[in-house]
Amino acid sequence: MEQTTIRPARESDLQALTSLYNHYVRETPITFDLRPFSVDERRAWFARFGETGRHRLQVSETAAGVNGFASSGGFRPKAAYDTTVETTLYLAPEATGVGLGTRLYAALFESLESEDVRLAVAGITLPNPASIALHERFGFEPVGIFRQVGYKFERYWDVQWVQKELGGS
Repeated sequence: MEQTTIRPARESDLQALTSLYNHYVRETPITFDLRPFSVDERRAWFARFGETGRHRLQVSETAAGVNGFASSGGFRPKAAYDTTVETTLYLAPEATGVGLGTRLYAALFESLESEDVRLAVAGITLPNPASIALHERFGFEPVGIFRQVGYKFERYWDVQWVQKELGGS
């Protein structure tokens, strides 16, 4: 695999991030968004992240461009949930299966070490053995399955929720 750099996202990455995410919108049940986004529509999403704080966005990049990202964002909008983050990870199809997801998640969790984050949670559309294995590798534990909670591609999908304690108070 080409030399890959993992770094905080920059606004100049937004086009590539939008294209990568839209692949999953169009082709998979991994996200329950039903229509692709324009770059302008993704600006508000991108603005939620910073180089400090609980909400981070890490990208992986080769000479060919951005090929993956991992993020930590708000779990629910009520203030009592502030120390819980929801994590996500998306890779370009050609970047899967080579350990890049592990590197991105490691960078994301390292960036959160000094932040007041108590818990990380993630929702995994089932079936997704690769995502389950990745989350297990990082110490996430299953906490429940929402049955037939999302409807996409003319069928209902289950979502398994997993969580991991972090260092926050």
